[in-house]
Amino acid sequence: MMTAEQRQMVEAAVAAAEARTRGEIYCVAAAASSDYREVVLAWAAGVALLAPALLLLGGVEVSAPDVLDGWTAAQAGGLAESAVRAALVGAILLQGVLFGLTAIVVSIPPVRRLLTPAGLKRHRVRERATEQFRSRNLHATRERTGVLIYVSLEERLAEIVADEGIASRVEPAVWAQAMAALTDGLRRGDPGSGFAEAVGLCGDVLAAHFPPRDDNPDELPNALVELPRS
Repeated sequence: MMTAEQRQMVEAAVAAAEARTRGEIYCVAAAASSDYREVVLAWAAGVALLAPALLLLGGVEVSAPDVLDGWTAAQAGGLAESAVRAALVGAILLQGVLFGLTAIVVSIPPVRRLLTPAGLKRHRVRERATEQFRSRNLHATRERTGVLIYVSLEERLAEIVADEGIASRVEPAVWAQAMAALTDGLRRGDPGSGFAEAVGLCGDVLAAHFPPRDDNPDELPNALVELPRS
């Protein structure tokens, strides 16, 4: 997902930033934060529900013969029942076809990305970042000063999660500049530079509140972690 040069750039930026602080910076790049399968199902079901309306727009009508034209009530009722049944079967078949075709089209990654609501993408990225923060033990640093920088490449979104030691001293808006650097790098197709710039900015924040001491262990790896598509 990232080139060797980009990985080295990020790791060097982390080492340089952590030399100025006793805080810890951890970087994760994910291919995607979700497969968004529910988006495929939602669009397929929504389009399938249009089948009756499409039949009506196509001029399909269900009618029964007039009993005054020589038909008995029983004959007219039976014919009407057959016509309704045929219309229902046609609608169900059309719904099945529309569901299948829509599911195939929306399953194409670029189409699925386009049709996934922005709010859902943001929620999944934040959720995955929080999961990574916990699973990578960023909450277990000595002074609770771990900062996770998380990038989701498919969504072109990023998230910064700070542990309570730094979050209690820093307003969330302080991370906005680093977030902007990350997302700008993603838009340019250069996530490595975006990561490196964001790491430096996070290092500035950590250095201001947690400057280095003689006892300044490196508690977490500096390597960039990459999460392939599951």
